[in-house]
Amino acid sequence: MKPTGIPKKNDFEIVFAGRSNVGKSSIVKALSGRKVKVGKRPGVTLKPTHVKKGDLVITDLPGFGFMNGVNERKQDIVKDKIVRYIEEGNQRINIAAMVVDAGSFVEVVDRWEQRGELPIDIEIFDFFTEMDLEPLIVVNKMDKIKEEDKDGVLDDIIERLGLFPPWRQWIDRVAPISAKKGDLQALNSILKKRIHSDKRDSLLKYI
Repeated sequence: MKPTGIPKKNDFEIVFAGRSNVGKSSIVKALSGRKVKVGKRPGVTLKPTHVKKGDLVITDLPGFGFMNGVNERKQDIVKDKIVRYIEEGNQRINIAAMVVDAGSFVEVVDRWEQRGELPIDIEIFDFFTEMDLEPLIVVNKMDKIKEEDKDGVLDDIIERLGLFPPWRQWIDRVAPISAKKGDLQALNSILKKRIHSDKRDSLLKYI
């Protein structure tokens, strides 16, 4: 895949959103085979990155939340740009995915809610839903979760995002993965089903 500008109307666009350092760029790299900005320092990606193969475009949106070296005002600007991108691209975006960290998501959400604030993750996820995009929940870093705890962790995550557990009834929308370990099987399966249902089988070879 190669870098590209704003996707065109006939492109099939897959958008990944999520907090800084949850592994979005690593996922895009694994799916596309193209090296994108990946690093341990949160907030490396400060504007949308697009990679393209044929009519398939994979978009890595800027990470939101805490970003090292970026003040609160600029963080708000980044969030506004993400919302605007989704809003303006609503008719163009085919698949939207929220990437969360398996080990920290529930704790972060609960901490925000204890302060009486709406977590940005949930705000963006709900916005995807309002745009009728039926967002995927990509739970990354599952390799850090003990096997016996995985179902409980996934149930807690989807519940925070407004879906009723058990998570396995949502296997067409929930993808437990480990980008670091190269385990994207659950995500690949969902993407292929979505692409097929949209009658774009010519793009399956790129996933």
